[in-house]
Amino acid sequence: MDPKNIRNFSIVAHIDHGKSTLADRLLEITETISKRDMKEQVLDDMELERQRGITIKARAVTMRAKVDGKEYELNLIDTPGHVDFQYEVSRSLACCEGAVLLVDAFQGVEAQTVANAYAAMEQDLAIVPVMNKVDLNHARPDEVKQEMEQTLAIDPDEVLGCSAKTGVGCDEVIRAVVERVPAPTGDPKDTLQAMVFDSVYDEFRGAVTYVRVMNGTVKKGQKIKFLQAGTVHDVVELGQFSPKRVARPQLSAGQVGYLICNIKSLGQVHIGDTVSVATGEPAAKLAGYQEPKRMVFCGLYPSDGQDFEQLREALGKLQVNDPSFEFSPETSDALGFGFRCGFLGLLHMEIVQQRLEGEADIDLVQTAPNVTYQVTSKDGEEIEVHTPQEVPDHGEVEEIRQPIVRVNFVLPTEYIGGIMKLCADRRGEYVRTEYLSATRAMLVYDLALADVVYDMHDRLKSITRGYGTMDYEVLGYRAGDLVRLDILVKGERVDALSIVCDRRDADTRGRAVIKKLKQEIPRHMFEVALQAAIGTRVIARETISAMRKNVTAKCYGGDISRKRKLWEKQKEGKKRMKSIGQVDIPQKAFLAVLETGEEEGKGGVKSR
Repeated sequence: MDPKNIRNFSIVAHIDHGKSTLADRLLEITETISKRDMKEQVLDDMELERQRGITIKARAVTMRAKVDGKEYELNLIDTPGHVDFQYEVSRSLACCEGAVLLVDAFQGVEAQTVANAYAAMEQDLAIVPVMNKVDLNHARPDEVKQEMEQTLAIDPDEVLGCSAKTGVGCDEVIRAVVERVPAPTGDPKDTLQAMVFDSVYDEFRGAVTYVRVMNGTVKKGQKIKFLQAGTVHDVVELGQFSPKRVARPQLSAGQVGYLICNIKSLGQVHIGDTVSVATGEPAAKLAGYQEPKRMVFCGLYPSDGQDFEQLREALGKLQVNDPSFEFSPETSDALGFGFRCGFLGLLHMEIVQQRLEGEADIDLVQTAPNVTYQVTSKDGEEIEVHTPQEVPDHGEVEEIRQPIVRVNFVLPTEYIGGIMKLCADRRGEYVRTEYLSATRAMLVYDLALADVVYDMHDRLKSITRGYGTMDYEVLGYRAGDLVRLDILVKGERVDALSIVCDRRDADTRGRAVIKKLKQEIPRHMFEVALQAAIGTRVIARETISAMRKNVTAKCYGGDISRKRKLWEKQKEGKKRMKSIGQVDIPQKAFLAVLETGEEEGKGGVKSR
């Protein structure tokens, strides 16, 4: 195929604005899929994607379309819409020359619309603005065009209207992609240079590498070299997706497809690597991608300790298909052996947990999520900590820095006050307010990531009655008045319950945790002290009183000195038991604190 007749594009939009449905219609109109094989969200083939109705993994598909008598090859890369999968979007955009920016004709410009549009503009892609769901009775096309002009500087005359559900206007979208998106610039006769933008594992064929050929041609049976990994392989099979794998004899400049090279482990395939020739002078390395930064960490433990090896195997398999999360073994006094896992965000964490439970059939216990902190100790050493337990003792810490994010809230104007109060309670810094239209605004705040990942999305939805959306980008680390809050049971620190929090929230949060523990830990034969402390300073305390046996029950009358002797004996026994007795903290006490240590604190801050 002549590169002049190839168009590579992706569809970017906010969640639920109809990306996957538009992809379905384009596949149907170009007859890539027969009507008999057609189903809703055909590219979302992961079971969890179909259950939740969201796109999690980017997909590539090749279509053929005739416009003005000429045949064109259209390579569509379908992308997720959620903020946690932004890295999937950035990888897809690097392989395209254009992007269809899809906006719902009723909901209008949302937080992720803005983020994805800016990401596409930063890559210098040709933008094809499309308004979806124009057939709805409550669609407001004129206002939405005004919002697109106001926020994204898009000419309202260039905006196309379509209904991805019924197919109305989808032919015009294909024509606009052909006319407005530039053809790829590569030369099929040059040295092979291809970008690896994804890979999946097939249990029968090994690693399947998704590539976009920038220059040159790759043929079946050819020897190729992965420049970053430095490995050489034979191309056993290559082809394109339509949407299932279809073998082809070769892929040339501008085309998107897959390579199968009998690679047994996905660890040998690096996303962002460059594929070139194995003999002679290889092509220059491509820029590749920025490594996704894990921002949220939590512990995953099998509820039955026997499943540890099974969990390790399941995590290894999952990491093969999703290299953006990481895991390392850890142990906890409370929960036994498990893994500390790093994720891109809260939804990403939830998705990984559900995939583990669904695909590997393991019952999991998950600890409370926390973010990464940077700590400077008194002797000047810089350390990065992923768990509160790793934070040095209070006297050794010079400074703790936490990740700060810029959050964009898009919401109806009547809820601005409620969100401003929520952000003020979280000690957020106001940046600006932009009015998208007379009824909708975008509010921008700088907040600590720890406050965003726990419950900000839930609070936003409840305050705005479901109409608010948010998107965030990490700005960097900033010093805060942070402390490690320890929970002591009978004078001993319980690692699994330590948390890092703002000094001003420490009293409220410590009190909430020990109150919860008091309800869950059974009474012992001796008194048990529960304390919340910062360093050596105790800030909250509860006491579980001892069980008391009536040792004088058998004494009928008689001399009081006999009763006193029995009471003294009991007192001595309790004293001895208190010094040598162990407090048994049941697992459900840990889980109750980890899951719900969340009574509302003062000023609307959750006590987690």
